[in-house]
Amino acid sequence: MSATMSNTGAAHAASHDHGHHDKTGTVIFGFWIFLMSDLIAFSLMIANYADAEWHGIANGPSPHELFSLGLPTIETMALLISTFTFGICTLGMKYGASMKRTVGWLVLTLALGAIFLGIELYEFHEFWTEGNTPQVSGFLTAYYSLVGLHGLHVTSGIIWGILLMVQMKTFGMNDLIKSRLVRLGLFWHMLDIVWIALFTKVYLMGVL
Repeated sequence: MSATMSNTGAAHAASHDHGHHDKTGTVIFGFWIFLMSDLIAFSLMIANYADAEWHGIANGPSPHELFSLGLPTIETMALLISTFTFGICTLGMKYGASMKRTVGWLVLTLALGAIFLGIELYEFHEFWTEGNTPQVSGFLTAYYSLVGLHGLHVTSGIIWGILLMVQMKTFGMNDLIKSRLVRLGLFWHMLDIVWIALFTKVYLMGVL
């Protein structure tokens, strides 16, 4: 009788674990679909920018007149390094690093993201001070929309990371928190890939 109950308990535990992993896999799969839809939205915005770059300058400045590579290059380095630090964060979590170390790498990642945003906002402020507002031309409207959309995504990633750290402190590093950290990592890496495309199209090609 005892053996039967033990087998039943083991089967129930195995079934529970299997169901938990299935649910986690479904959530991650759904998140991949969200990321793909986000990439499609960015692709459309880039296409709109490319069209405005050729046909929407009107009386405003051209990309060559407006942009330089100094600040955008620093932004790019900050975001690339943040992707590296996030990778260390998730690898540490996977291989049993302490929560303190995991949080430390996450804090560093978010700080680099904040540096990226600060430079972007400074650049926007400089453009506006010079009179290069979205109302001046279709090109500037497309520029602010595209780069601003990416900035909003970085902002949401930083807020997400802060909330996640609060949850770590409150609930510890349970499976749900780990799953959320993995999803935030996917989101963050996606933003890095998108920014490389934006930097190349908007700034690098614009200056050259």
